[in-house]
Amino acid sequence: MEENQKKSALKEKDGIPQPEILNASSVQKVLLKRKNQPSAEELIAGILAQDKVALSRAITLVESTNIEHLAKANEIINGCLPHANQSIRIGITGVPGVGKSTFIEAFGKYLTSIGKKVAVLAVDPSSTISHGSILGDKTRMEELVKDENAFIRPSASGETLGGVARKTRETIILCEACGFDTIIIETVGVGQSETAVHSMVDFFLLLKISGAGDELQGIKRGIMEMADTIVINKADGDNVAKAKLAKTEFNRALHLFPAKSSGWIPNVTTCSAFEKTGIDNVWKIIADYFELVKSNNYFEEKRQNQNQFWMMETINEQLKSHFYTHPEISSLLEENKKAVQSNEISPFAAAMNLLEKYFK
Repeated sequence: MEENQKKSALKEKDGIPQPEILNASSVQKVLLKRKNQPSAEELIAGILAQDKVALSRAITLVESTNIEHLAKANEIINGCLPHANQSIRIGITGVPGVGKSTFIEAFGKYLTSIGKKVAVLAVDPSSTISHGSILGDKTRMEELVKDENAFIRPSASGETLGGVARKTRETIILCEACGFDTIIIETVGVGQSETAVHSMVDFFLLLKISGAGDELQGIKRGIMEMADTIVINKADGDNVAKAKLAKTEFNRALHLFPAKSSGWIPNVTTCSAFEKTGIDNVWKIIADYFELVKSNNYFEEKRQNQNQFWMMETINEQLKSHFYTHPEISSLLEENKKAVQSNEISPFAAAMNLLEKYFK
């Protein structure tokens, strides 16, 4: 038996020890780096010096749900605020599969080629089961991510309705303070996210594809009303004729909507993000829009209204958070849930009881 064990290929040979799974020195370096967190003042200085690492670390603090990070995050935002608001903000949306990431990469590369500094804030959907997100936008935008004048930050939507990350608004401020003059916000897809994105951007771009049955949906309100321009992507190969037809149909649909308060008349154009054709025309449309709204003061008026909107949204968010984390409410909430489930009390009466207890 002993002799067979010596001959076994599974037996470890003498003189060849198993390697360590972890390098103790590397572990110590990582732990030391984590302990030496930069102060709010250092992060602000780094952001104003256009340091992307400082910007990334600050955004992580802003997005954190750790209550200990809140004060530091607010200090960073307040420190960056005087240096913000010097960019243009563009929201981009469209159904999954329309080519948002490919378009944004082609569009972003065009903008950096003409001297712009571009920050892309991509919101990825979170799983309702595992609560995880893929956050694969950097992988899909492999050329733009290597561009020195570009910054891509994917964020998980979390539990935020509509797919806009809870702290996207604050992240915009940090990116602007870091010197990015063009902020692009990519949404999860067509749905509730459009309302939230529309309330934080200056220009709203809707991506469409031809031959998907969307042309007939053009007569419906909602997303079409919010769009400042419609771009029909994938206008290449056999799709060129279909894209031109879709452009005509969408142009007709836009005439059914009332005039925008900005004075801008939305239009439709085509492009191929894959072949990088028509991208320059998209930028020309956006530039024309900003020339108009800055000359008639609509740009500043919209920014002021958006600031008021986000103040109210923050109040609503904080009230909701404070209500659910209130110690007394937390215990009463479970009792009322059981009472509602067993039909001992109506949902409305239970809610009123909890609210009355909270406001006492």
